[in-house]
Amino acid sequence: MIEARALTKRFGSFVAVDGIEFEIAPGEAFGFLGPNGAGKTSTMRMIGCVSPRTGGELHVLGLDPVEHGPEIRARIGVVPQEDNLDTELTVWDNLMIYGRYFDLPRAEIRERATELLEFVQLSDRRDSRVDPLSGGMKRRLTIARSLINRPEALLLDEPTTGLDPQARHLLWDRLYQLKRSGVTLVLTTHYMDEAEQLCDRLVIMDNARIVAEGSPRKLIADNVTREVVEARLSIDADAAAEAARLERFGDRIEPLADRVLVYTDDGDATMNAAIADGFEADTMFVRRASLEDVFLILTGRTLED
Repeated sequence: MIEARALTKRFGSFVAVDGIEFEIAPGEAFGFLGPNGAGKTSTMRMIGCVSPRTGGELHVLGLDPVEHGPEIRARIGVVPQEDNLDTELTVWDNLMIYGRYFDLPRAEIRERATELLEFVQLSDRRDSRVDPLSGGMKRRLTIARSLINRPEALLLDEPTTGLDPQARHLLWDRLYQLKRSGVTLVLTTHYMDEAEQLCDRLVIMDNARIVAEGSPRKLIADNVTREVVEARLSIDADAAAEAARLERFGDRIEPLADRVLVYTDDGDATMNAAIADGFEADTMFVRRASLEDVFLILTGRTLED
């Protein structure tokens, strides 16, 4: 469906995407994860044929975006990072006008709009102006609008950022239904649970490059242990010193400001051994290793602007 080889994007001397390679199969849900500035959105804009590549190769639906941009855009749907709905118009009119951009017959747009409003649970808001709608409703309408042309692939740039848990889970349900119907999903997200829920495969980007690729389960298996012991420390404790005491109990030790993480394949045994050795903490508990652990290990915990 989408293939990139040595794909590069520069803005002057700044390298936003540095020779990345990936393939996305038809019907797959594929994710781009990474901190701000990693190159995710620049990659999505090249896939969406709104930003030309600087170097390398890119094929979308088997076509070169440089030569076949309009044809590709007619066959994909795009959900941008920020909603760009016409807030002065009604929900219904937003879909009708957008459908005309694809030169669809009005009768077909009306039929499709009715189906999509039901799909995103906005049928009762058909005649409401967009401006007073909640953030979740606007996001659902943006997704409905992106589907008006029955796209073969749907590009979603941080689709649930800023939404409450109920709205996020509703959108996940709708995206899962789209995937089951054969639509290829390509998304960026900052939510690790979202990536684990939706993505068959994903890449983690950092500093304009891909640093890891695989299914969520494979990334966890390849980069971290099965479990993590979290030792929450007292406010006056020295995290580095406490971490040194725990080094022999885990495969990897990570001291943070208020706690120490011990990566291990047997959390209960590790925790019990540390306690038997006299280690004390305000609280200690065992949890499964997650995609967030992988993300932070590979990209670091330092905030980058």
